[in-house]
Amino acid sequence: MGHKLIDNDNHLPMGEGDLLSGHPTDEEHTLDRALSNRHIQLIAIGGAIGTGLFMGSGQTIASSGTSVLLTYMIVGFFFFFVMRAMGELLLSNTNYKSFVDFATAYLGPWAGFFLGWSYWLSWVVTAIADIIAIGGYMQFWYPGLPVWIPALGTIGILTTLNLLTVKMFGETEFWFSMIKIIAIISFLILGIVLISTQFVSPNGVQASLAHITDKASILPHGLTGFLSGFQMAVFAFLGIELVGTTAAETKNPEKSLPKAINSIPWRILLFYIGALIVIISVTSWQHIDPNQSPFVALFKLVGLTAAASVVNFVVLTSAMSSANSGIFATSRMLYGLAVEKDAPKRFAQLSKGKVPIQAILCSMACVVVGTLILFVTPSVMSAFTIVTAFTSILTVFAFAMILLSYLAYRKQRPDLHEKSVYKMPGGIFMSWAGICFMVFVVGILCLDHDTRISLFASPIWFIGLFIAYKYRSKRYQERTWILEHGRRIEQEEY
Repeated sequence: MGHKLIDNDNHLPMGEGDLLSGHPTDEEHTLDRALSNRHIQLIAIGGAIGTGLFMGSGQTIASSGTSVLLTYMIVGFFFFFVMRAMGELLLSNTNYKSFVDFATAYLGPWAGFFLGWSYWLSWVVTAIADIIAIGGYMQFWYPGLPVWIPALGTIGILTTLNLLTVKMFGETEFWFSMIKIIAIISFLILGIVLISTQFVSPNGVQASLAHITDKASILPHGLTGFLSGFQMAVFAFLGIELVGTTAAETKNPEKSLPKAINSIPWRILLFYIGALIVIISVTSWQHIDPNQSPFVALFKLVGLTAAASVVNFVVLTSAMSSANSGIFATSRMLYGLAVEKDAPKRFAQLSKGKVPIQAILCSMACVVVGTLILFVTPSVMSAFTIVTAFTSILTVFAFAMILLSYLAYRKQRPDLHEKSVYKMPGGIFMSWAGICFMVFVVGILCLDHDTRISLFASPIWFIGLFIAYKYRSKRYQERTWILEHGRRIEQEEY
């Protein structure tokens, strides 16, 4: 991604094929548009219900108390505007297949390089967190089972499914998401029944909405406890941007993309705020164990052990769903980087089913290596926190780049904004507000020991990217000079 010629009409770099879109011009070597609106809508919903909610919410409630509801609403509010900015940009040019495309077009080649590789790593790390969580869930049934056994087994299953066709990914994610939706709705119904009947748990807690409004539970650990909850909340929302990543393999993005993005607010209210209200109302925040899923704990608390096993199965499939999304996202991003010549060209190789086979295998190999953290950290939850904190850093970086791209788009192409049928509400003001929020999230990672480990380690990644980009740019310039010099010699000889 060195210096490329720019097509001013389309605002895209010119080169061999449709490089920026991640698609060569030869139809036989392009990704398959096999995902229907049904797949996209469920992928969007499934992306909003992940491991961060099912497993991480216990830790967030324990540290933030009932103020966790405000935490999730604040994070969801800003992330919704990031998705609206992404939606307007993706639909402003049919050649844009992911947010890396418009970041490259409006901010420069460096932006596409940094964003592409950082987003790839964020999902690799997320998949590691999900695999770690799966090992923890399996210990619910088999307490003595080593975590690495179910972890590696899950990696093998999901890799095999993704190596088939993109439609197989879509179908798998569709049913994973369906299970999560049914489970959440059932959970909400049970909670409403328990609250309505004023159920009293074995530990003497009576189910009541009064637990939400109790002044002592709003900031039980002060402002520091409230702020520490943002990291896990940010991680919980990772996946809502998948509707943009899947745009290249969607049959009708002009209709399915706005529909999926516009549904984000009600999904936040139902799946996050609704579920958290039920948990706190039935158990009260003081009885939340930060080291286990509060969803499973609630059913155990009310004496429904069999139901607790069912819910544990649901949260297990949720983690598998998130890991499945991670495989998809990392492989497509690595494929796009390879087509852009920002990654080894072998990662652009597609199978007969038109999936990036080498990119999938490389990403999953990185996940396997990452799970070695289970042998280093003293507990599953500690490993989970460290890994998710690093993911949160990469997520806010990616989302900040989307907002910066939007600001550049508004400045450079006001004509496209005027013609847009899907404008971002608040536009420039909300973009700057969102960027300030991203800086705020990174700053509060200093508050906790485990999150500080990830925060202090993150500069290593960005320094490495800077060195790699400089090396790649130098090689590009050398190749360009050789080609131009060769042409001059040929012309002189002729």
